[in-house]
Amino acid sequence: MGKARGVLAVDIGGGTQDILCWFEGQLVENAAKMVMPSPTLLVAHELRTLRQAGHDVVLVGRTMGGGPCTHEVRRHLEAGLKVYALPEAALTFHDDLERVQAMGVIVTEFPPEGMPKVVLRDLDVERIGRALALFHLPVPDTVAVAVQDHGFSPKESNRLFRFRYWRDFLARGGDLKALAQDPPAPFMTRMQAVRADRPDAVVLDTGIAAVIGALTDPRGRAWNAEGCTIVNVGNFHTIAALVRDFRVLGLYEHHTGLLNPTKLAEHLNEFRRGRLRHEKVFEDGGHGCVYGEPSPDGAFQRTLVTGPRRRQLFTEDTAFAAPFGDMMLTGCFGLLQAALWAQGFQEVLT
Repeated sequence: MGKARGVLAVDIGGGTQDILCWFEGQLVENAAKMVMPSPTLLVAHELRTLRQAGHDVVLVGRTMGGGPCTHEVRRHLEAGLKVYALPEAALTFHDDLERVQAMGVIVTEFPPEGMPKVVLRDLDVERIGRALALFHLPVPDTVAVAVQDHGFSPKESNRLFRFRYWRDFLARGGDLKALAQDPPAPFMTRMQAVRADRPDAVVLDTGIAAVIGALTDPRGRAWNAEGCTIVNVGNFHTIAALVRDFRVLGLYEHHTGLLNPTKLAEHLNEFRRGRLRHEKVFEDGGHGCVYGEPSPDGAFQRTLVTGPRRRQLFTEDTAFAAPFGDMMLTGCFGLLQAALWAQGFQEVLT
């Protein structure tokens, strides 16, 4: 089945991978959509099945997101079974391969033959293509992917490294349109792994994809010029951005499981005024916060919230984003918008 002009958007999180298949000339609301288990959950399922059968395993493929699959590797080792991994796949678990070997994983270029192999990768266009083919849909010619990449930092906290990257981004003006068009930095190894499988892919951070997607919501479009706070409450991470005219003036990230409504409200109140310290968030177990220039002036009270766990941290009187009628695809709509920007289209999706 041949490719058609359009965008396959894949927003890869810790709990789900959200998929949008849009073709040129199609109403966005009519595009095919899927919310499926995330790649790390699929790998975790394979490892669990092999552990229950008593098999040693070999991990091959690319660097991908950890979380559930890392947990299953540890359980495999605790069961007395062996886990071999090629170096690139092993970087899934830590950027320092000595740390990975200290877990008990045998990192080698030459694993034993005859063992079950588990392929690690974030992006599996073939699998998605098979699902689409069941409904006579081709894979569109443009692929846009979102992953959360902390960057390659073998000896430093990856949370600190990630926020150094965001600090540089904001210092350059925080232009979302420019970020959509720029290739990922060489040290963004998870993004580079996606590009290794799909060299022409548009690749964004999951948080940024959610921010752009929220701006396609009618309220996001209306509030963008004067400024607003956009919050994405994901299954594993929560991100907030102070946005004005498609520029990010402040960025905040924390782990969803460490937040409650009172703490997040306090953090956001300080964040909007430029008074929340990076150290306060970091020492609380979060990633941090950073501001661009000019510093936030408190003019970001309008708040638009999205993400699957939004109701855990916000009340029903909150403005919840549901671009094109579908909250779970907010990141995919951001990827679609970014892909169109990368192709030279400046209009905001409506």
